[in-house]
This record gives sequence, C-alpha cells and structure tokens, in this order.
Amino acid sequence: MFEHTLDGYAHSNGIRNVNEYFKVLFAILTMLVSLISTSPVIPLTIFFLVSCLIIFKAKIPSKFYLKFIAVPFSFAFITFVFMAVFFGIGAHILELGIFNLAVTADGFNLGFLTLARIMGGFSCLAFLALTTPMNEIFSILEDIKIPQIVVELAMLMYRYIFVFLDEAISMYHSQETRLGYSGLKRTYKSIGLLASNLFIRTWLRGEQIYITMESRCYGGSIKTFKSRKDIGTKNILLLLSFESFLLLGTYLTWGLKII
Repeated sequence: MFEHTLDGYAHSNGIRNVNEYFKVLFAILTMLVSLISTSPVIPLTIFFLVSCLIIFKAKIPSKFYLKFIAVPFSFAFITFVFMAVFFGIGAHILELGIFNLAVTADGFNLGFLTLARIMGGFSCLAFLALTTPMNEIFSILEDIKIPQIVVELAMLMYRYIFVFLDEAISMYHSQETRLGYSGLKRTYKSIGLLASNLFIRTWLRGEQIYITMESRCYGGSIKTFKSRKDIGTKNILLLLSFESFLLLGTYLTWGLKII
C-alpha cells in the first residue's frame, strides 16, 4: 500500500546502500552552502545538481519528485512575490497599478535570492528524505547523543503516521465499495463520517499495537538500526571536491544580483 510513498522510496532507491552518515553529511553541508550564498546562482545550481542526483542516481521517478517539490515551490514563489512587492527600496522596475504598489530592484533581488535558497535547501532535505530510511536517521540521532526519550518519541510518532494513513485508506475503500462517494451529498456525508471516526479507530489501533509491543517484552526502550556500511575513500573525496566546488562558486559570485 505504501510502496509509492516517501518511505517506500527511501527503502528502495538507487543509493539505498550508501552509508547514511555520508548522505546526512552531504545534505547538511550542501544546505549550509546554499544558505550562506549571497547570490541565487549557487542555490539554484545546488537545486539542479541535487535534483539530477535524486532522479538519475537514486532513480526516484521524476513525476513523484515534481509533486513532492510542488508545495515548497509554491510557498517559495509566494514569498518571492511578496518580498518583491513589499520589501526593498529604490527605483521601481515594474508598476503594478494597484494601490500604488510596485516592484523595486532591491525587493526583486531579495525575493529571488530567498526563493533560490528555499529551493536549494529543500532539495537537500528531499535528497535525505528520499534516499535514507528514518530508522537510520534515528540511529544517527542516538549516536550524536540526542536524548533517548526524544528519539523514541520521534520513532513512535513516525510509526503512528502510517497507522493513521492505513486506517484512513481502509475506511475510504470501505466507503467507496458501498457507493459512499457516488454523489455530492453522499460524498460530504462519507467524508464527515470518515473524519469523525478516524481518530477513534486510530486510537484503538494504537492501543492494540502497544499491547503487541508489551507482549514482545517492550520495556520502554526501542533499539535502533546500526549501520555496518563503510563510507569509502572515494565517497569522501567526491564530497570534499563537490563542497569545494560550491564554496569556490560562492566566493566568485559573492554579491551577484539578477537586476
């Protein structure tokens, strides 16, 4: 049921067997370079290169990836528009003709830089989310001494997301087979019933899971997966070369503006 979800691709992508510490380090360092750049050139370059890595190397379907980045891109574009119109000073480059609103060069550059940073940073997060299972990320959090209670709460919350989705999908299919969505009136009624019963069904399912865990000697501590994969000298050299290339580009394009 969940083979075409984010978690499904995280367990079955083209670079699934690459060391998770390497992938986390790559994502964090690249994101930091995107954030410190004062020109949109490097963040957009990061977005393009990481997107190519996700699609062609990790073999994530491009259609799924485009849907995945559609929401953050929408928010980034809205942010760009608002910053271009309401921020910045100086000469106007575009008169909107509404309430004396206008786009300034300063506002446009600031908004476009923000959009580029958002997309560059989100591509790094998308790379991590689509190529690294959450259980491996939880093990890294344990290794860097994040409090055990925080890690275990995160693990349980992540698990119950899928319990919630499973119940919602099962209820939806049950209603659909009984023609619950055959008309507008029935659709509204079915959605209301689904929403009102979903929390109760999920709560009961969670209680059953907890009883199952206790029957298997659950003592309040959840063990995480520990990797035995080696990073490899080649990967380390590639990482250093890539980050050095980005830092050089950041230096050369420092302060570069679109307008």
